[in-house]
Amino acid sequence: MKIAHKIATALFTVSLLGAFTGCASTSTKEGTGEYVDDSVITTKVKASIFNEPTLKTTEINVETFKGTVQLSGFVAQPEDIAKAAEVARGVKGVTAVKNDLHVK
Repeated sequence: MKIAHKIATALFTVSLLGAFTGCASTSTKEGTGEYVDDSVITTKVKASIFNEPTLKTTEINVETFKGTVQLSGFVAQPEDIAKAAEVARGVKGVTAVKNDLHVK
């Protein structure tokens, strides 16, 4: 009976370690917590851009990976490119902004 208990404990431990390493992040893959954090940052950046009256949110795409926000899409005027980046940088949790916006 002791051997069966030890085997069951060992299998449980190995499966538990596998579960934790499956959620770990790498340089190209986010962990579960980071994905949730990035989703929150993306939502906050989109909301901030939406609340900026000079920017059209339907033409600005926002993606976040490990705190770095990437803006892409189109804006009406050249100064809107800088404004969108400024708004994104003002969101808590944003570590960097990659601005790939273009004037329509």
